[in-house]
Amino acid sequence: MATDTADEETEPRRGGGPLQFWREVRAEARKVTWATRNEVVVSTIMVLMMTVAAALFFFAVDTLVSFLIRLILSLHF
Repeated sequence: MATDTADEETEPRRGGGPLQFWREVRAEARKVTWATRNEVVVSTIMVLMMTVAAALFFFAVDTLVSFLIRLILSLHF
């Protein structure tokens, strides 16, 4: 006897609709701990500082590698 296992494998359908969905979204959003203005400012400054540091580092490495490649290519064997 064949049993219908397709119904058992699928996830049961939840009721609710769009209105229920938005209620749940608002309820979850209330649980979020939002950053303070000071935390946002400090984080933004740190990101900008790290971006400048990374840009300077990659500029220095690029300049060094470029110099070395030019040096190697200018050698005549």
